[in-house]
Amino acid sequence: MKKYNFYAGPSILPQYTIKNTAEAILDFAGTGLSLMEISHRSKEFVAVMDEATALFKDLLNIPEGYSVLFLGGGASTQFAMIPFNLMNKKTAYLNTGAWSKKAIKEAQKMGEVDVVASSEDKNFNYIPKNYTIPEDADYFHITTNNTIYGTEIKEDFDINIPLVADMSSDIFSRPLDVSKYAIIYGGAQKNLAPAGVTFVIVKDELLGKVERDIPTMLDYRTHIKKESMFNTPPCVPVYAALQTLKWLKNNGGIEEMYKKNIKKADLLYNEIDRNPLFVGTVAKEDRSIMNVCFVMSEGNEKYEKEFFEFASSKGMVGIKGHRSVGGFRASIYNAMPYESVEAFVQVMKDFKNKI
Repeated sequence: MKKYNFYAGPSILPQYTIKNTAEAILDFAGTGLSLMEISHRSKEFVAVMDEATALFKDLLNIPEGYSVLFLGGGASTQFAMIPFNLMNKKTAYLNTGAWSKKAIKEAQKMGEVDVVASSEDKNFNYIPKNYTIPEDADYFHITTNNTIYGTEIKEDFDINIPLVADMSSDIFSRPLDVSKYAIIYGGAQKNLAPAGVTFVIVKDELLGKVERDIPTMLDYRTHIKKESMFNTPPCVPVYAALQTLKWLKNNGGIEEMYKKNIKKADLLYNEIDRNPLFVGTVAKEDRSIMNVCFVMSEGNEKYEKEFFEFASSKGMVGIKGHRSVGGFRASIYNAMPYESVEAFVQVMKDFKNKI
């Protein structure tokens, strides 16, 4: 039976990425060695790192004065690296979910954190509006897409202090103006590569201005100077990321991907809104185009287990909602074909007709 992978992360990757990475694990660049055992200092792997960096800049139209890094430690390590490198006395954060809260917790260890707004009062089912960002903050931090709750910030903020964004789960899904950001970062395992590599886009001129002594591995300048090779990088995930970047380039780039993502999301949200068995859990204007969250409608909760089992029997994988929300979650990242979303929508229709 065909499987449809709706896991939130680690998640679906392009077949192009999986096939090419698997081949390189057996024989990398004709060396007769596995990608898993090649020296990261070899000319073959240095070429991979260089090409991945160049494609990253090309696809996102990253302006001069920014560095692209491929690091270990996941986005969770960035929660600490960012205040280490940018925070002098005070920062500002927008609390839109579990990952925001973790980032806030790390920043609070360094100094004052102004949480300008939070949507926790409604279990993070909306993006806060009409809040004030303090002008004296060293930076303002946002999480653009919230995998657990299914909300997304879809526009680039225009503010007067450095803007930092965790884009772990929506990078490359829509166009963005990198020049409006000080740092963009994220774990790769939702839209780019297997877990193990973290991307960071950082504006160089903002570094070196804090008074604290930064641990070597937590100093962005360390990794910029050594072009992401101060220590051994996660070679397999970096190589896989390169394949995904090539796949994105070969398929029309970010603009084309955005059109496809909107089409997929509209198809699924329209069925949720049309089908009386289901109801969305997020304010409509804040719905994510990456993670679609919904529950059984009032009075139909008794069908939740039955629908899960029915959908699973049809090959739908990874659709159970996060324990803090319940219900269902379909993650429809870049690599998810439109046909897979069509298949899931058909399952929703078939279940309605079945009961």
